[in-house]
Amino acid sequence: MSQAILWGLVAASPLFVGAVLALLRTWPPRWLGIVLGFGAGALMASIAFELWEEGLALAGPIPLVGGVAVGALAYYLADRVLDARAAKSTSQGAGAPLALGALLDGIPEQLVLGIGLASGEPVSIALVVAIVVSNLPESIGSAADLLKGGMTKSRVLLLWAGIAVICALATVAGFSLASVTGDDFRAAAGGFAAGALLVMLVDSMVPDAQEKAKNITGLATVLGFALAAGLSLA
Repeated sequence: MSQAILWGLVAASPLFVGAVLALLRTWPPRWLGIVLGFGAGALMASIAFELWEEGLALAGPIPLVGGVAVGALAYYLADRVLDARAAKSTSQGAGAPLALGALLDGIPEQLVLGIGLASGEPVSIALVVAIVVSNLPESIGSAADLLKGGMTKSRVLLLWAGIAVICALATVAGFSLASVTGDDFRAAAGGFAAGALLVMLVDSMVPDAQEKAKNITGLATVLGFALAAGLSLA
């Protein structure tokens, strides 16, 4: 259990660290767009080489595709609720959707991490670095947009601290549930994370990066994808 707590904190901490970095300095829109584009590429690699590929190997296409569909629908519906609330208050740009995506991705992803730890699977340093590469830009971009939209610094920190804690606890929950879950559950959980991330990338993260960084967004996205893919395959 102590191992699950440790790795849960390691995997979730970049979410909070990114929020702190957003508070420590004002990020110029162009740089923020580059960071978002880089993070989007890293998340694409995570979907392709970790969530999708591992899900297929574990249980085949049916649990995986089912999880993708449920994750995509869950993000879409939750984002519509956020849009309705934002229409009645100060706009927060893409910050809230990115935070929602981090939560809906982090919970199932770290559930799978906890299950793997309970099964005796080793955690590679390359995987940990890949998690940092994908999560850090996501939280920096979201926190910066939330601050620009008028959210106080304390609320931004509390929001991302809460997301990080929930994701870390998901690792512990996965470790505890390992004995009653199978490969189908792990594949479906990874698919859920992939589906939520894909909708978030298309609807929020990539458009926000393009708006801020303009024509350099594609290059930043490819660099993020290449680095994260290399780490995943290392």
